[in-house]
Amino acid sequence: MTSSAPTQAPPFSHEELIRYSRHLVLPQVVLEGQGKLKRARMLLVGAGGLGSPAALYLAAAGVGTIGLVDFDAVDRSNLQRQVLHGTGSVGVSKLESARARLGDLNPNVQLELVEAHLTSVNALDVLRGWDVVLDGSDNFPTRYLVNDACVMLGIPNVYGAVLRFDGQVSVFDAKHGPCYRCLYREPPPPELVPSCAEGGVLGVVPGVVGSLQALEAMKLVMGTGASLVGRLLLFDGLKLQFREIALSKDPDCAVCGPHPTIRQLIDYEAFCGIGDGAPGTGDGEIGAGDLRAERERSTNLVLLDVREPFEWEIAHIDGATLIPLGELPARLRELDGHSEIVTHCHHGARARRAAELLRAAGFSKVRTLSGGIDAWSSEVDPTVPRY
Repeated sequence: MTSSAPTQAPPFSHEELIRYSRHLVLPQVVLEGQGKLKRARMLLVGAGGLGSPAALYLAAAGVGTIGLVDFDAVDRSNLQRQVLHGTGSVGVSKLESARARLGDLNPNVQLELVEAHLTSVNALDVLRGWDVVLDGSDNFPTRYLVNDACVMLGIPNVYGAVLRFDGQVSVFDAKHGPCYRCLYREPPPPELVPSCAEGGVLGVVPGVVGSLQALEAMKLVMGTGASLVGRLLLFDGLKLQFREIALSKDPDCAVCGPHPTIRQLIDYEAFCGIGDGAPGTGDGEIGAGDLRAERERSTNLVLLDVREPFEWEIAHIDGATLIPLGELPARLRELDGHSEIVTHCHHGARARRAAELLRAAGFSKVRTLSGGIDAWSSEVDPTVPRY
């Protein structure tokens, strides 16, 4: 009786055998598992905080083809956590920066770069043909978009998210378990969830979460170990604790349930309550340049800063009044109800909430600085530090 032969691994050069030698001596990997990695096609959505460590480890591990989807350029504020990029890449396309770094790390890896904003128009075409998708996005519209596209295409989605000192990781594979919508049927109101730019993130936390995403993707391809399908891993960096929540498939899920109501990609910005995207200068908003001109003409205009005191210490606009958003309801009497008030924060989200609160309290002349203090610094006064 003869035993069946193992799956034929692709040929490896002498250089590759040396490069992957620490993998090849692992009984769970050996040549067969390394061959699966070499044949694998893995797509990363985002080359930022989560995509950086994931891309580095996947390339180092010898994943044959790595795709990257991003449309942004490297900013100096990225460098604290986006370890794929360096100081010399500031102002350069993140994809070009990634090409140089990953090519140097492992020239055996093939890179497929998609410099585009992932949308409901292009997502199915971009994601089609990949073995695994790693979602390193930082916003809810893209997370729901990636989830729905992966469900429709039958591709496992390795999910990660971070904020401040916390992180989450899971694998959503509708063929074998729940999808992202089974966990979060509807997105939270946008005003309740700060972005990393507003809430901050300790740079090492995306490193932990992105590395776990890479680990899960490699396990899926090699077919080894127990994946996070049906499990949500929560990471608390301050306490250095991991805990796990069991997830089950939602029988009424609009995408992966037995009777789906969403059969094609939708408008995810509208679904998440974000309207048509980034704030502009429509009703209730004023641009930085126009605000400067109005301040020069009128001494009665009140510029209300609703950020936190520690943010004020980093940067503030001369002549502004600081009342943090959380204290505003109790301090309304400090404001003149007849004055022109322009609220501002870091980028705009908190300022819009403050404006709504003021209008509800009877203040009739309230607008918001579009783009916040960041826009003021970049468009009006570069001596105001950006952060």
